Amino acid sequence: MNNLFRTKSLNQILNDADSSEKGLKKTLTATSLVALGVGAIIGAGLFSLTGIAAATNAGPAVTISFIIAAVGCAFAGLCYAEFASMLPVAGSAYTYSYATMGEFIAWIIGWDLVLEYAVGAATVAISWSRYLIKLLEKFHVANIPYQWMMSPFETIVVNGESITGILNLPAVFITVLMSLLLIRGTQESAKFNGFVVVLKITVVIAFIVLGWSYINPANYADYIPANTGKFENFGWTGMVTGAAVVFFAFIGFDAVSTAAQEAKNPQRDMPIGILGSLLVCTILYVLFAHVLTGLENYKNFIGEAAPVAKAIANTPYVFLQELIIIAILAGYSSVIMVLLLGQSRVFYSMSRDGLLPKIFSDLHPKFQTPYKSNLLFAVLVSVFAALVPVSIVGEMTSIGTLFAFVLVCVGVLILRKTQPNAPRSFRTPLVPLVPILGILVCLFLMYSLPGETWVRLIVWMGIGIVIYFGYSKHHSKLRKSNDAL
Repeated sequence: MNNLFRTKSLNQILNDADSSEKGLKKTLTATSLVALGVGAIIGAGLFSLTGIAAATNAGPAVTISFIIAAVGCAFAGLCYAEFASMLPVAGSAYTYSYATMGEFIAWIIGWDLVLEYAVGAATVAISWSRYLIKLLEKFHVANIPYQWMMSPFETIVVNGESITGILNLPAVFITVLMSLLLIRGTQESAKFNGFVVVLKITVVIAFIVLGWSYINPANYADYIPANTGKFENFGWTGMVTGAAVVFFAFIGFDAVSTAAQEAKNPQRDMPIGILGSLLVCTILYVLFAHVLTGLENYKNFIGEAAPVAKAIANTPYVFLQELIIIAILAGYSSVIMVLLLGQSRVFYSMSRDGLLPKIFSDLHPKFQTPYKSNLLFAVLVSVFAALVPVSIVGEMTSIGTLFAFVLVCVGVLILRKTQPNAPRSFRTPLVPLVPILGILVCLFLMYSLPGETWVRLIVWMGIGIVIYFGYSKHHSKLRKSNDAL
């Protein structure tokens, strides 16, 4: 049992990162890290899951759901910032857990991060496909085979005809394209992301400013709809469930922490990137959700993966509709890219530790990126995006994210106790209060998610545990080094 919970010292983690002869390139500044976070945060949670949470969980009070989710994120974000400044290496919560709670817990969280990032990327790819349909309809492109733009478990009605999906091919296309861009290099990806972030923020602000004048106050008449008898459907409990659903939208700062090893000055820039992106996006989220539910009644968002396009139809700015959808498509592309970046960097760290095959830490001879990992997940994420409905993958991502946040908050408490004098360029304030509040809020939001989401998490973790005891435990470099002593 002791071997399962063996930890890596902070010095050992930092030395392992420095000792790589062909390490990841340090190209990211504080500004590009904030942009990286905003690039991941402003995406499916805002443009798609807002409508889903309003329609089925919170009604117009989805704005309050965003505030609740942001509070939980703020607690977790402060803990992430401390760890990221102490351990500026790839791996995020996986690496932090290895230093505090041991190898087995680190494996669990690393496997959970695969769920968070890979399934999250699939969620956004599905929404990208839906907005592509909207754009093609705007330009009156005929003979579009809708069945090749949807999951086989989804059905839509077009001109009175019911159409069931076969495969979501556009979602596959954008996933593969962003994976190839990541292989090309982090700096190039960051430049693309920076351009798209400016575009996305411009679109969000334009939607808020222009849409505000056309809000229909009647849409707020039932601001907190009465609960239907089910915990997750409206009322105060539905509002909390809505927070758990849209929590997916806040994983951007988590993705920032996975790029720590590629930051030029991580001790200073990582906290700025994490907390700065969280602050900017929280403000925009609340305002955006308020306008969205004011332009269109929340009941009309049922089954709608492209709610923004539906809301815009209630304004006279017809000429903006196409431009906004194009900007959303570009924005979704950057979200997919950042999530795939986070996933590949977690696998890179796990492979370096021997818990996964060496193939996942092999770097491209020219671009110095973990290209084999990128290629593998281009395939796996494409399969998810092609076959699984958006609501299911969105909830799976939320529970994976919340679980990761809980362990990071626990890790700060442990490290403050076991290594109180370790150098910290950023310190989480009000410890132990802030980490404990982060743990409680995240656990409550996990509790609020549907039971089938928990079942999927348990099944996924069960698969991970089998892999750990079947492969990882026997190939662990830390175990081998301890055995040699």
